[in-house]
Amino acid sequence: MDYTQQLVRFCSELSVNALPSEVTHKAKLCILDYVANIYGSLELDAVRSVIDFVRSLGGPEAATALGCGFKTGLQNAAFINGVTAEAIEAQDGLRFGGNHAGVAVIPAAFVMSECLGLPGSRLIEAVVAGYEVANRTASAMHPFHTLSGFLPTGTCGTLGAAIAVSKLTGHKYPEMLNAIGNAGYILPISMAEQLMGGYTVKILQGGQAASAGIMAAGLAGRGITGSPYVLEGTELKGGITQITMKVDAKPERITDKLGEYYSITDVYFKPYTACRHTHGAAQATLMLTKEKKIVADDIDSITVSTYGVAAMAVGKGVPEGGSFVSAQFSIPHIVAACILDGVLGPAQLTERRIVDPAIIALRKKVTVKADDDLNKMYPDKTASRVDIVLKNGERLIKQVDIPKGDPRDPMDAGDIAQKVKFFAGNRDQNNLERIVDVILGLEKAKNIRDLVSLI
Repeated sequence: MDYTQQLVRFCSELSVNALPSEVTHKAKLCILDYVANIYGSLELDAVRSVIDFVRSLGGPEAATALGCGFKTGLQNAAFINGVTAEAIEAQDGLRFGGNHAGVAVIPAAFVMSECLGLPGSRLIEAVVAGYEVANRTASAMHPFHTLSGFLPTGTCGTLGAAIAVSKLTGHKYPEMLNAIGNAGYILPISMAEQLMGGYTVKILQGGQAASAGIMAAGLAGRGITGSPYVLEGTELKGGITQITMKVDAKPERITDKLGEYYSITDVYFKPYTACRHTHGAAQATLMLTKEKKIVADDIDSITVSTYGVAAMAVGKGVPEGGSFVSAQFSIPHIVAACILDGVLGPAQLTERRIVDPAIIALRKKVTVKADDDLNKMYPDKTASRVDIVLKNGERLIKQVDIPKGDPRDPMDAGDIAQKVKFFAGNRDQNNLERIVDVILGLEKAKNIRDLVSLI
């Protein structure tokens, strides 16, 4: 089956004027969330190091490093913006693909829209197309792409970024087909082991995908050709869904209900700055702190029961000398931070916060275990139960089956607007309100550069 060609043809014909209103609205929320996450990442030391290095490379002032106050080359700007959208670990995602399309697709589309001075409607159109490609490809391989050692945010994100940029630059079907083919050849392998090891290079996956997507689309516009079967492969078995899997993929998911169902509608948003697998535990803990003042010294033990994948992926503590990435993927750290601070945002995941003696002591009291009953609910529900035992014998128990931000318990425009203001607490609040208003009315914006000037 020519899955790649069907998907690309759909994207080439996709028009913002024909999109269902709920799809257009969701795309705007994804863009608003993207801006929130950029603001939330800017105080991380690792992010500052990336920004400083990329800026030192020089280049033309083609596009803006959002929130940073300077312009740089197109690919470099997309790289920086992808890193800042990714680093704080509050990015949107798709449960059915295990990927985060927004940190690759939106940075690439945003800088291209700025460079070309395009209206907001074109950005919406490109984002929807890019999400379709990234999400559908990731879904065709989930979860075995990740279990085979690859992160779909980087791999599939590059494909989506290439399509978004190709669409913005006015390419027709043949050029767009080459853009995705080129992307499949130059995409980053995005090693899952680096993430699980807590290495800070993990924060580069969105930026590298965005940058590579721009290159792939740009070269397609100059006549460089790529395989029209890049997703499913040929008899040579060299397609993305073949060479990055230890088991057979389900390529039919790439085109399932294409044009009837838009994957962006199933994207979740994160209210907390941590891996999505930790969110049930985080939400349950915060609910308990609102019901009763919990003093760390009064706690005897904390047990978090969850589904098997979460216990394996985020059940570990933060090793001595571990990074903020390790903390983002650690239920013990997340639960401890929620108890001590009563909130889980950028400040709880900084390099300085994770080495605070109080938080180190409390996370040692947290035990994470897989629960058979909760495991039976997965993947339909990503449930976690928190059981806090106080030294006086009192037990505080709370279970969350579907964490906030899931389409079944969604974050609406007001929630994401508040996230922007929370993550950008040191910025001018009136200006932030203008940013929110412009993005929520993005289809009326005549030039993306006007929005960029506010950020």
